[in-house]
Amino acid sequence: MDEAQDRRRVGDEGTVNLSDPKAMRALAHPLRISLLAELRIRGPQSVKMLCELLDEAPGSISYHVGKLAEFGFVEEAPELARDRRERWWRAAHASTSWSPSDDLEDPERHVASGALRRLIARRLLSTYEAYLDIEPTLEPDWVQASTTGDVFLHLTVEQMQELQGELDELAERWEAKASHGSRPGTETVVATYQLYRRP
Repeated sequence: MDEAQDRRRVGDEGTVNLSDPKAMRALAHPLRISLLAELRIRGPQSVKMLCELLDEAPGSISYHVGKLAEFGFVEEAPELARDRRERWWRAAHASTSWSPSDDLEDPERHVASGALRRLIARRLLSTYEAYLDIEPTLEPDWVQASTTGDVFLHLTVEQMQELQGELDELAERWEAKASHGSRPGTETVVATYQLYRRP
């Protein structure tokens, strides 16, 4: 097993399961998480395409995508290059997961996991605010199909675990059902849910 493989386990369905704090810290960078998201959503991209998407310099893109490759999050796609100067990259896995409860056993891992989760929370907020900015320009059907809300539930730990399983199952079912842009009228949609004990 190589060093990158040793840092994370790959699940049967293309999910990388993080346990190494170094890999978590490597991913906990705004540009790196944006790069990985674009490669997962759009498929393989050249460095030039990633520069245009994220409005970053080629040197910066190359450095950060290299860091993602070092930890096994992305891999080169040389078969897509038109010449030796062009570098293409693809996401190595469809998704990333880790267990915050397992992180509690290791203080270093818990700190790294917390930094990564905080970055993801800020990214989700930023994405939703960007949606609110463009909402007036969208067709009414897309706005009508959008929703947001919350509910306060009084649950036991066992009930919360049951709900967690149902939410995961629902997300997986729709992920499998999604056409990945192959049908006319398809757009990328963000589905976000959170489940946590109220402080």
